[in-house]
Amino acid sequence: MVESPKPTTDSAPATPAVTVAPADSLALAKLARDSALDAAMLDRLATAQPPEEPAESVPAAVADAEAATLRSLFDIDVVNWADHGRVKYYVNFFTGLARERMAIWLERMPLYEPTIRTQLIARGLPGDLAYLPLIESGYSSTAVSRSRAVGMWQFMRGTGKFYGLKVDSWVDERRDVVKATDAAIRYLADLTARFGSPYLAAAAYNGGPGRIQRGLARIDLVDEEEVDDSTAEEDAGPQAGDAAFFQLADSRYIKRETKDYVPKLIAAAMIAKQPQRYGFKVPELSPRVSDSVVVLDATGLDVIARLAGVSLADLWAANPAYVRAVTPPKRHAVVRVPAGSGSSTQSALDELPSAERLTSFAHHAKKGETLARIARRYGVSLAALRGFNPEYAARAPRAGEVVRIPGQARLAGWINENRRVDGP
Repeated sequence: MVESPKPTTDSAPATPAVTVAPADSLALAKLARDSALDAAMLDRLATAQPPEEPAESVPAAVADAEAATLRSLFDIDVVNWADHGRVKYYVNFFTGLARERMAIWLERMPLYEPTIRTQLIARGLPGDLAYLPLIESGYSSTAVSRSRAVGMWQFMRGTGKFYGLKVDSWVDERRDVVKATDAAIRYLADLTARFGSPYLAAAAYNGGPGRIQRGLARIDLVDEEEVDDSTAEEDAGPQAGDAAFFQLADSRYIKRETKDYVPKLIAAAMIAKQPQRYGFKVPELSPRVSDSVVVLDATGLDVIARLAGVSLADLWAANPAYVRAVTPPKRHAVVRVPAGSGSSTQSALDELPSAERLTSFAHHAKKGETLARIARRYGVSLAALRGFNPEYAARAPRAGEVVRIPGQARLAGWINENRRVDGP
C-alpha cells in the first residue's frame, strides 16, 4: 500500500526490552536478518521497471486448452492477461532475480493463505486476492516499506487506524496477522463495491482510491457496442472493470508502481498456484494453529514464553504486534501461545505475583557508584534494590559488577517515554 511517508515511529520491531537468553539472541538475530533480506528484495520489486511497450489493454490470446486450465485454477481473471507484457516481466522477476526469496515466501504461504482465502470468499471476494500479501510483504508480519507501511498487508498508519487497528508505542496491530487481515479484507470489500472489479480494487489498495477514481474519469472506456462477442463464450472475455484497469495502466494518470501492481499479483498467483511449473518446491499445507491467554497488566513476553514452554523468539514471532516484547500496562492484552498450552499458561499467569511479571535487568556499576545512587537513577527504593541484590548489603558494588534492577523500574521509564510520544 503506497501513501505519503509518515513519521519514523513506524519502524521495524524494536530490540527486546527483556532479558534474552543466548539461544533467543541467535534466533532473534536470524529473524532480523531474514526481515532485512525481505526488505531488500521487496524494495527491488517496488522499484523494478518493466521495459516500455506499446499499449496492451486488449487481452492476449491464450490457447483453448490452457485457457480452460487457467479458468479452472483461478477466480481472478488470469486467462485474459497471462501473456500481458508486464505479467511476463514479473513472472521472470520472481523466477529469476527474486527466486531465492520467492522460495522462502512460498514456504511461509501455507501458514496464512488458506485462512485468508476462506475469509475473502466469505466476504464475497475472489479467494485469489489472498496472494496480495505475497507481493506486499512476502507474508511477513514485520515488513516495513520505504513509505512506512507496516505488516503483512502493508497498512499506512492512517488507513490502519481508520479500519480499527491500534497503533501506539506499545502495540502496532498492523503487525497482528489476524486483526490486520480482517481490516484488509474489509478495506478490499469496500474498494470492490466502489469500483466493481477486483483489479481496480487492488490498484486502489496500492495507489489510493481517489487516484484511481480520478484516473478512470479521464480515460475513455471501451464502448460496449464495439466489443465483438459473436464468437466468445459467455464468460470468456475479461470483466469490464478488469479491462479498465489495463487501460488505466496504459495512461499517465496513475503512478508506475500502481500500473505494475496487478501484473505483479497475477504473476505471483500463477507461480503460487503452480509452483512446480516454475521450478519451486510445492509448499506443505500448514495453517498456523494457536491458543491464547489474557494478560491484565504489563508482562514480559519472556515471562509468558517461559510459562508456555516456548522460546521468546517463537512467542514474539507469533505476537509481533507488541513493539517492546512487553504487553501494555493497565490494559487487557491477548497473547497467542502454542496450541494446547493455553489453559496451563493462563493458570500460571493468574497465579504470578505482579513483581514477577517483568524480568529484572542488568546495570553495570561505574566506579564510585553507590547502590543509593543507582536506586535514584532508576526511581526505585533503596530497600527494593537491596532486596534484588543482597550481595551489596554490606558494601558498594565495584566498577563493572552487575546490579539487578527490578523490571518495574524499566516500565516506569517506558511509560514516561510513551507519554512524550503518544501524549497523555
